[in-house]
Amino acid sequence: MKAGVLDANVVLRFFLQDDPVQSPAVTAYFKRAKDQKTDLLLLDAIVAEVTFVMEKVYRRRRSQIADALLDFIQNPFITTQGSDLLSDALVRYSAHPIDFPDALVAAQAAASDIVAVSFDKDLDRFPDVTRHEPKS
Repeated sequence: MKAGVLDANVVLRFFLQDDPVQSPAVTAYFKRAKDQKTDLLLLDAIVAEVTFVMEKVYRRRRSQIADALLDFIQNPFITTQGSDLLSDALVRYSAHPIDFPDALVAAQAAASDIVAVSFDKDLDRFPDVTRHEPKS
């Protein structure tokens, strides 16, 4: 099996197991990927879409979403753009009432020791993040 990049609809069908055709297909696909040691890339943008859909459309709890994704990215066949950064963002997303992209900004700012340039005061929740608000 060739390496591939995952789309949100595939990840959602796997997590939700809500489609009688697609859910078993993706489950079998992931099993083959694991068995054949195939690398599947999970982009941060896809994680953002999955968290949004799971929370807003399917009304799942943040902790449930974050736990599922944290477990998922531990699979040897899943490659991310930065597993430590993504894990940190998911923990922040689970623990605070912020959107996942904001959690990713906070995680990146903290990891890189740089300011988060944002008007979003929710980033002030993190003691390891300094927020810079642009002024005219």
